Amino acid sequence: MHFEHLIAINDPLNAFIEPLAVEQVWQGLMYRVEEPCVFLPGLERCEILSRSHERVERALHFGSAHIRDTVTFVHHEWVCFESAANAEHAGGKLTIRIEQPDPGCLYLRFTYSTSLPDGISAGEGLQVSEFVKAAYRESDVDTVRIIRMIAANGRPQ
Repeated sequence: MHFEHLIAINDPLNAFIEPLAVEQVWQGLMYRVEEPCVFLPGLERCEILSRSHERVERALHFGSAHIRDTVTFVHHEWVCFESAANAEHAGGKLTIRIEQPDPGCLYLRFTYSTSLPDGISAGEGLQVSEFVKAAYRESDVDTVRIIRMIAANGRPQ
């Protein structure tokens, strides 16, 4: 399944959205890399296994399910979370890209690639696909909400 959507961070036509700087958004995304328990309900623990300039390998513990993922990133541009399939997890990839099409406009583009079917035919596959997409959207809205809280109040302790 491939799924992609945008969330507005800054929109000059919407006075209800508090504008953020790219650096504030980037710091929030890096906090998601370092402290994913704040962003992922059900995640009990995260171990950083290795780290380099633009790469972090992690072990994520969701109860008895253990997932290893690799996070790669380019400063102020994008973050990619990629997990391999195992007996407990289907694997997949999420890329979050910072986009500024015009001055004053700032968006996050969330792109998912998973082993789930795209739901091309009607039936149960389509229902599962739409349910997963709705869950991804909700999670991404929560991510932006947490990034805004961090920008306003600092990192949670």
